Amino acid sequence: MSDQDTRYEAVRSRDARFDGVFFFAVATTGIYCRPSCPAVTPKRRNVRYYPTAAAAQSNGFRACRRCRPDAVPGSADWNVRADVVGRAMRMIGDGVVDREGVGGLAARLGYSARQVQRQLTAELGAGPVALARAQRAHTARVLLQTTDLPVTEIAFAAGFASVRQFNDTIRGAYDLTPTGLRAAAPKRGGSRATPAAGIPLRLAYRGPYQAAAVFDLLAEEALPGVEDVSGERGARTYRRTLRLPYASGIVAVEERDPRRGGDPHRCGWLDARLHLGDLRDLTTAVQRLRRLFDLDADPYAVDERLAADPRLAPLVLARPGLRSPGAADPEEFAVRAVVGSAAARRLVVEFGTPLPAPCGTLTHVFPAPEALAGRVPLAAALADGAVCLDAGADREDAERHLRAVPGVSAPVAALIRMRALGDPDVTVPGAVSSDGWRPWRSYALRHLRCAPRGVAVPEPPLLSA
Repeated sequence: MSDQDTRYEAVRSRDARFDGVFFFAVATTGIYCRPSCPAVTPKRRNVRYYPTAAAAQSNGFRACRRCRPDAVPGSADWNVRADVVGRAMRMIGDGVVDREGVGGLAARLGYSARQVQRQLTAELGAGPVALARAQRAHTARVLLQTTDLPVTEIAFAAGFASVRQFNDTIRGAYDLTPTGLRAAAPKRGGSRATPAAGIPLRLAYRGPYQAAAVFDLLAEEALPGVEDVSGERGARTYRRTLRLPYASGIVAVEERDPRRGGDPHRCGWLDARLHLGDLRDLTTAVQRLRRLFDLDADPYAVDERLAADPRLAPLVLARPGLRSPGAADPEEFAVRAVVGSAAARRLVVEFGTPLPAPCGTLTHVFPAPEALAGRVPLAAALADGAVCLDAGADREDAERHLRAVPGVSAPVAALIRMRALGDPDVTVPGAVSSDGWRPWRSYALRHLRCAPRGVAVPEPPLLSA
């Protein structure tokens, strides 16, 4: 089938596996949707396809109020790809354009602003400004529909330069005024949240999701004062402090899956609540949580490739949709990977930033690299820019520079690349691997480490992460 045929079949069958992979718009209604939208399937001649929500909006289409296409999981392509478009999308998601403008994005990528604009527009149908604007609109919708914050305050918290720009963008994206969009919020019971109560979120993912394995790893790694995992297995809560561009924050994410027992091919979500010192950090905080929990992965593509290997097939069958978790703070993860858990505890006590008031067992934000530069060589390299681990870092360059830092071994550099940079195709030296697992070797290693008792795994055994 041609690509157009494949996409229309996905729309006709309301296939949620493609939610976030592409969007479709209907010329006769002026609305764009996710492929799984439950509305009546439009006639094929009226359908247009776009790789991003921003591209659909730039072409004059507004978001469907029924399927809310702006709330779908992100495309897994941006985590897999190492080219300028993939790196740019990861940085736009992290809020770089909102904080530093297109010039800052281009400088981080090592290209001119014109080159970045040309490449993104050619492939995605929208430039960096349009992509960032669509993201701001989504952030504003979340704040409008989940909090009672004043509209003017929401405009600036979402990253808009003026209330007029905010109003125009909301009307263009949703065909509603901000007040109308707030009134159209889905009724979930209870009143909207206040800033003190935190911002409630649903972090969407596609396909099956092995939440227990992710929470097991987070519980194993939890750093006292910075993280904790409470509750019984299957109903746990992960909490941690966050060091964000404008201020610190605290997040709580629930293990419980509200779609448990439902169709595994539909999108599910993790319930979360964010407490932010500055609401301008909302977009960045959400994207970092998505990377930590690997919520934008394509489990269908991963499982299909890995299950083709007879050695991994039993593991994939036992745990379909197993994720390769990332890191909420890449620099923090890297330092912790190098110094070890015992030293990391001491660093938190001696150099961590205390919270204004303890929140249960959470007392500190992990120290910034600058605070540790005199104690940890890797922290010094991060502080002076010799090693870059931001969302759009070149992964090959980052690993090479990591291995040049005293005390960073090849396995640790590979682990940092896998977790801090979210690379889905990493193998750790000394661990079993196969080129047939590309581009999902990070997931293969997770399967080997999480193998159920009694299931044979390839030898030699996987190095501990």
